[in-house]
Amino acid sequence: MKTILTNKHIPIETRKRALQCYIEPVLMYGCEVWTISKQIQNKLEATEMWFLRRMLRIPWTAKETNERVLNEANKRRSLVRTIRKRQATFLGHVMRRGNWNIW
Repeated sequence: MKTILTNKHIPIETRKRALQCYIEPVLMYGCEVWTISKQIQNKLEATEMWFLRRMLRIPWTAKETNERVLNEANKRRSLVRTIRKRQATFLGHVMRRGNWNIW
């Protein structure tokens, strides 16, 4: 996927879509039952920024702020928000089941 995600001839919107379809589901596998502490949230946000920097070919040594990278990619942080939404959906399924013993 590196050749696709870092290819300058492919529009950034298409590369972001590929990231969302092929990379993020692997990263978020089983996230419905994760306990997200502040430390884990920071690591998830750093991972999301790392993906964007790689797609835009911005080296980690460059003095670019995260806000500038997000503006350049025309994107907002969404990974943690998506995980929280999936956790809420999972909790709804568990509550509708009627008992709290899910295993």
